[in-house]
Amino acid sequence: MIKVVVVGAKGRMGSEVVKAVAAASDMELVGACDIVGVGEELPEAPGIFVERDLQAVLTRCKPNVMVDFAKPYNLDFTRLAMEHGVVPIIGTTGQTQEQLAEIEQLTELTGTAAMVIPNFAIGAVLMMKFAAQAAVYMPDVEIIELHHEKKVDAPSGTSIMTAQMIDAARKAADVKAVVPAGSPDDRARGDEKCGVRIHSVRLPGLVAHQEVIFGGLGQVLSIRHDSLDRTSFMPGVLLAIRRASQAKGLTYGLDKLL
Repeated sequence: MIKVVVVGAKGRMGSEVVKAVAAASDMELVGACDIVGVGEELPEAPGIFVERDLQAVLTRCKPNVMVDFAKPYNLDFTRLAMEHGVVPIIGTTGQTQEQLAEIEQLTELTGTAAMVIPNFAIGAVLMMKFAAQAAVYMPDVEIIELHHEKKVDAPSGTSIMTAQMIDAARKAADVKAVVPAGSPDDRARGDEKCGVRIHSVRLPGLVAHQEVIFGGLGQVLSIRHDSLDRTSFMPGVLLAIRRASQAKGLTYGLDKLL
């Protein structure tokens, strides 16, 4: 049995992870942490109560994996888990490049693997892969990403990773995008990551959506993924948990596990 602790267990994603882990025959939910609902018993996992002190939970429960959906992202949680020999699977986005570098360094210092997964939906992973393939032939591209109003970070981790994959594919193929007219500093042009413009929408009713739009001579190609419910992320979460014991170093992106 894989012993799992969920951080951010009372949140929207954390609650779904609790349900998925509790229902998995090869996993055991041994602890739950959050800053809200402290002391409450989780209805999906009888006998498991929400606690605030992560260190106490890790020490007492001795889990194999910590799934982290606490917001905003807290590097201290990652550090604490790895110091206890627990593999952190980080679903919270918004890490800086410096934080990612520190997590990678921690894998070397502690000998414990870590996973940073911007998007757990299999369809989203395919969307990113197809976008990178298309960028070789249609290098002119922009991204529109849409999420619910409670998402803290923008652009999303998924859109940033998509831009990184597009950038790597264009460089490998030695193709360049055109530079659009107008000022690149105009806020209406969105953010820019790896030479790709990203436009972020935050509205109630949305879950997680992304459209990658390619422009070419006389044509437009759109690659879009929509998560309509948070259950769409759970197969990817369970996959990451099951692969954690074989992981080495830092795993960035679910595509590395497929």
